[in-house]
Amino acid sequence: MKAIKKHVITTENAPQAIGPYSPGVHVANLVFISGQLGIDPASGKLVEGGIEAETRRAIANLQGVLGVEGVGLENVVKTTVFLRDMEDFAAMNQVYGEFFTGHHPARSTIQVAALPLGAAVEIEAIAMLGE
Repeated sequence: MKAIKKHVITTENAPQAIGPYSPGVHVANLVFISGQLGIDPASGKLVEGGIEAETRRAIANLQGVLGVEGVGLENVVKTTVFLRDMEDFAAMNQVYGEFFTGHHPARSTIQVAALPLGAAVEIEAIAMLGE
């Protein structure tokens, strides 16, 4: 059986992993981005300002990982959004819509019991490279 080549993605434009996982992995023409919290990569701390600020930072972190591969949000084909409280859905969705314009990836949104560091939102993504 032939081993599949994969490239682990790291960048200073997104927070370092807070556990035994990679921020992103490039396999064939796909990029899998681990769940991103609203953590400021410079400080390593969760941003202040509630769900809107955390959503903006989480998506900026997705962009940071995608940028290593020379692509942007327009290459994202699927996201999964984890919310601490579904009452935050409308506010998260408003910010999300500011970033994903012109194309809308498939998306699932799930309320969870808790997120790392007490975060309000976490977003993971899958993107395609090339045609």
